[in-house]
Amino acid sequence: MASTHSDGQADLLEDSIPVKKLGDFTTTPRMLFIAVLAIGIGICSAFIAVILLKLIGLFTNLFFYQRWGLNLVSPVGNKLGLLEVLVPVVGALIIGLMARYGSERIRGHGIPEAIESILINGSKVEPKVALLKPIASAISIGSGGPFGAEGPIIMTGGAFGSMVAQFFHLTSVERKTLLVAGAAAGMSATFAAPIASILLAVELLLFEWKPRSLVPVALASATAAILRHYLLGNGPLFPVPPHSAFIGPVGFLGCVLVGLLGGGAAALLTMMVYGSEDFFHRLPIHWMWWPMLGGLVIGIGGLIFPQALGVGYDTIGALLQGDVSIKIILGVLLVKSIIWSVSLGSGTSGGVLAPLLMVGCALGGIEAMFLPNEGAGFWALISMAAVLGATIGSPFTAIIFALELTHDFNALIPLVIAVMVAYALIVLLMRRSILTEKISRRGYHLSREYAIDPLELLFVREVMRTDVVALSDSLLPTALPQSVQDELEKQERIQHLFPVLNEEELLVGVVTRHDLQRFIQQESASSESIGKLIKQQPVVAYADEPLRYVINRMAASGYTCFPVVESETSSKLLGIISLSALLKARSHNLEEERRRERPLRLRLFLPRRGQPNTTEVVEEVENVGGEEEQEPGERVHS
Repeated sequence: MASTHSDGQADLLEDSIPVKKLGDFTTTPRMLFIAVLAIGIGICSAFIAVILLKLIGLFTNLFFYQRWGLNLVSPVGNKLGLLEVLVPVVGALIIGLMARYGSERIRGHGIPEAIESILINGSKVEPKVALLKPIASAISIGSGGPFGAEGPIIMTGGAFGSMVAQFFHLTSVERKTLLVAGAAAGMSATFAAPIASILLAVELLLFEWKPRSLVPVALASATAAILRHYLLGNGPLFPVPPHSAFIGPVGFLGCVLVGLLGGGAAALLTMMVYGSEDFFHRLPIHWMWWPMLGGLVIGIGGLIFPQALGVGYDTIGALLQGDVSIKIILGVLLVKSIIWSVSLGSGTSGGVLAPLLMVGCALGGIEAMFLPNEGAGFWALISMAAVLGATIGSPFTAIIFALELTHDFNALIPLVIAVMVAYALIVLLMRRSILTEKISRRGYHLSREYAIDPLELLFVREVMRTDVVALSDSLLPTALPQSVQDELEKQERIQHLFPVLNEEELLVGVVTRHDLQRFIQQESASSESIGKLIKQQPVVAYADEPLRYVINRMAASGYTCFPVVESETSSKLLGIISLSALLKARSHNLEEERRRERPLRLRLFLPRRGQPNTTEVVEEVENVGGEEEQEPGERVHS
């Protein structure tokens, strides 16, 4: 298509893709306005987190102790007997009714729903979701559901941030930033883990690493952490005994084993959750009744192992202290894992982080029986982070989260080793994490890998076509130069756009190949100059701008071929760039990823008989495969 535009398209180009001087960042002062909103959202999200925790305490007291109280208590000490089995069933029935007649979006972990709002709904969350989600989650956990509060708090905080954003004239990207700010602030206030909350936002929710979103989210998280001091007290949430700063080679090898076992456990837990979900989808009953069946499994599991009910923060703390029996460890690994995966697969409301922390700690309790003794709860701490990082696919979040939960900074290096080994294993075994698999099952693909766009690194001058046929604005069609006639008769590598130059050799417009051919065939063409066909003020590319700017400009204008000029102040024509040239630039990046070669080769020569026993190493640079070297200017096009 020709590279011209209407006035409306010109405004779109000017507003959406401004031409700027190149720099490391593209952030504008508007980030400050978004940051101020994010701080306000952080304040409100901290109070929302407190309200949700109080609601969980309220429903736990009502369901298990038939009393009014807001403090978080464990269901373990209840006196209900066999009636305890019915408590999760009743809670699940209420949730099913709320989901059926309120909003189906209250079902699930919380984090996948936040991701879906960002990817699919333009970061717009309905107000009723913000109201019903915390209530449903509090009922679910308060009635014995083996879930954590973090997922619902993340979703609720995100919903509040989205609602605030919808009252302002913001873009979808700015709404996403405020949604994530609310989610990070809620998690920060709940766990006293502001840095881990920021990392979770970056690794799982923002889908970018840019100052425009990172700064507001970080400020919201920090604000919520400050308020937690006054609302809930300081951290750490799970204090542990001090451990050694250096555990020796055997200890580090133990961390590798912990990572392997943690990655395997993460894969197993993920398969259990979605295996349960597949089972419920095959049932010939409406999904509204699925949570009741999950609640029945919870109730039976609670009779067998009462510590499996509820959030279980007290059990996590005991495991990290290293003072639990083998019965508790096995109960968590077997009963907690089963009822959690079944109930989560049934579609009830609850988070995944706290159960993963508990299962990881219990696995570490088993590992402590045969690994070197590095102090009470050490292997529980390392295994907890390994299982968490591998299951959610966010290793840095898991490392920092473990440090902030325990304040045991001596465990940093063991945590890095174990979590990265677990993460390496899980990315080889599983295509998606427990949080993104649900998004995939709804027909959407989410990539968790961040990389610099290769079109950001290549410039227009490196791929533009320089052998361009240009026209004069005073040229008559009957006096077309031979070069133009030859170009019009070509069947291959056709030039679809002809730049038009004035007497000073400056670009004044463009003419499309189709318009030029049609004009030549008209009878009146012999008396009119080519100036009649010129489309003035064309969309252009600049030689010293990255290709990403050009492809964004093509997307905004709808044109796929631009003349290339020297700069914004100079209209000197240098060439033409088309979509095919951008595709060739992308193929250059693919070649770098796929082509394997050995530029340096080591040759080992054995010493000759009778000479000193020395070894000569020769480094030889060779062109692998005998391929001919390409000219520097052609490498992008190969």
